Amino acid sequence: MIVIKAPSGRDADIVVVDGEAALAERVADRFIDEARVAIGTRGTFYVALAGGSTPKGAYELLARDPRRTEVDWENVRFFFGDERCVPPSDDASNYKMAKLAMFDPLKIDATHIFRMPGEADPQRAAAEYAEVLRTQLGERPRFDLIMLGMGPDGHTASLFPGSAPPADAPELVVAPFVPKLKAHRITLTPRVINAAKAVIIAAAGPTKTDVLERVLRGPYDPITYPVQLVAPVDGTLTWYVDRTAAAKLALF
Repeated sequence: MIVIKAPSGRDADIVVVDGEAALAERVADRFIDEARVAIGTRGTFYVALAGGSTPKGAYELLARDPRRTEVDWENVRFFFGDERCVPPSDDASNYKMAKLAMFDPLKIDATHIFRMPGEADPQRAAAEYAEVLRTQLGERPRFDLIMLGMGPDGHTASLFPGSAPPADAPELVVAPFVPKLKAHRITLTPRVINAAKAVIIAAAGPTKTDVLERVLRGPYDPITYPVQLVAPVDGTLTWYVDRTAAAKLALF
């Protein structure tokens, strides 16, 4: 593990692995570690899930032996970092991906899953999900783990360039219109993300090489690269990246 000072001014840990399969394994194992600590300390593990291929691979690993027996699933509460404005049955739904990859194989109790209502009016969906967070986690929601990815444009969750709220915005959940997608998205805000005890960001492949260098070595420019907004106030930030994505960071 390598520790660097990110452009936000906060330390970030970087774990570099060989390939996306190894990346999914490391993410799955980190999930297990955080779950054990949270359940052992407080009795419940609160996690916000991400979409994308690496998280999907991690969820599939968690749902299979030997990892499926390493988590007390009855005491896990699942939330989402963002969602597309589609019904839960849509193939584009982050919820559907997690359901097929992890919830169904593990037979997770539906009352332990808190999905974002992508089929609802976006602004109403954001307000409803904010209320869910307050009800389940209190007025100042603090997750044990928030799982994120990063797009080739430097977005994370559904915080996209030009449409992400500032780090000090008071909202818990927003539904910005993303011009490049010509659609709304529902997303946790930097306020919620940066309150977490642990945040992990997974990135792999050649489409992430240039942007990862700019995000971690360039100036602080969160309007252009919203992932730079991720800077936990009293928690840890760990990047899990493959060697291809990390090729320009001069870490090895």
